[in-house]
Amino acid sequence: MNHQLEQAKKFISAQLKATPKVGLILGSGLGVLADEIKDAIKIPYEQIPGFLKSTVSGHAGQLVSGKLNGVDVIVMQGRFHFYEGYGLDAITFPIRVMKSIGVEKLIVTNAAGGINKDFHPGDLMLITDHINNTGQNPLIGPNDSRQGVRFPDLTHAYDPQLRNLAKEVANELSIDLKEGVYVWNTGPTYETPAEVKMLQLLGADAVGMSTVPEVIVARHIGLSVLGISCISNMAAGILDEPLSHEDVIKTTESVRLKFISLVKSILTKLS
Repeated sequence: MNHQLEQAKKFISAQLKATPKVGLILGSGLGVLADEIKDAIKIPYEQIPGFLKSTVSGHAGQLVSGKLNGVDVIVMQGRFHFYEGYGLDAITFPIRVMKSIGVEKLIVTNAAGGINKDFHPGDLMLITDHINNTGQNPLIGPNDSRQGVRFPDLTHAYDPQLRNLAKEVANELSIDLKEGVYVWNTGPTYETPAEVKMLQLLGADAVGMSTVPEVIVARHIGLSVLGISCISNMAAGILDEPLSHEDVIKTTESVRLKFISLVKSILTKLS
């Protein structure tokens, strides 16, 4: 991996105008934020050594770098998923690349199904913690001590200071920012109503098919993490309605202005 990491770092760094300190991962339907970047440099994933190809609708499949609200950022406009048939090492490789080029803070976003009955489609949820419900972990295998410790502490997987900053920004913008626990399931099927009831008992507020492996690796290599979910639909059994990816994209599009203003204002505070 170290050779591939160095190759990717060299390829990307040669195209950057500045060193980004903040990295972002934009989930399904949320890639519109990357369109706000000024002086943008766009690099398709398939051109980058070690990167995969994103195959999911709503994921542009490119790395975008430039200034967002005056802050130098590097953005994954679309991510990779375990259900696409990729291994977790490859899925989380871009996080290690971000760290190698200078990123210190990571903002991860996703579209998620609402489990908490106080939530509604279109809500934004600040991730306070997560539950890995897959039996998978991207750190399984030999550990490279140059990257991180063998047994990383996830007590504060989602940085408390960044969460407080996000809540402060949401309050200033009069955005009703929910808070809750995110569960990672592999997908690609949506959960059954019985599974959703189980997740409720476990203390989950939202469920999705991404984010957790990226956060685990980010913490392993020492990045501070902020997580935001867009509640794109209510999970199976909460409402008597069928679920579809098209509805997920439609909902995320409807909240794009709220999502964009929140993240851009957070970046301003970070700067």
